Amino acid sequence: MNRTLWPLRVLKFILLGLLFVAVMGFVTMRLWNWLVPDLFHGPVLTFWQTIGLLLLTRLLTGFRGGGARPGFSRKWQQHKNDWKQQMESRLAGMTPEEQEQFRQKMRTSCSPPWMRRQPAETALNAPAE
Repeated sequence: MNRTLWPLRVLKFILLGLLFVAVMGFVTMRLWNWLVPDLFHGPVLTFWQTIGLLLLTRLLTGFRGGGARPGFSRKWQQHKNDWKQQMESRLAGMTPEEQEQFRQKMRTSCSPPWMRRQPAETALNAPAE
């Protein structure tokens, strides 16, 4: 890596950052001025007011990208994997009949309400011989 070019990289990074902020401010200003005054009788914003509004929203919501809590999706994935391994170990200790009985119980208690079948309904809907 050439150490004499780092000031140019820093300058390029700053210029691209300023260009990004300017484009986002312009797009936000155009959308605001197109929608808000007609729909809600709100004010028309200038470019600098829009940049201030974008800065205010970042201050209120935080400067981090993505989710509010860092590493949350990784922790959730680990929790899911742990739960899956625990369930697989429980099922491995059951007989096939016990496994099927457990699956049926889970389907009736854990499925969405519109998919649950009551035992009485299945007996009523069964064809008569």
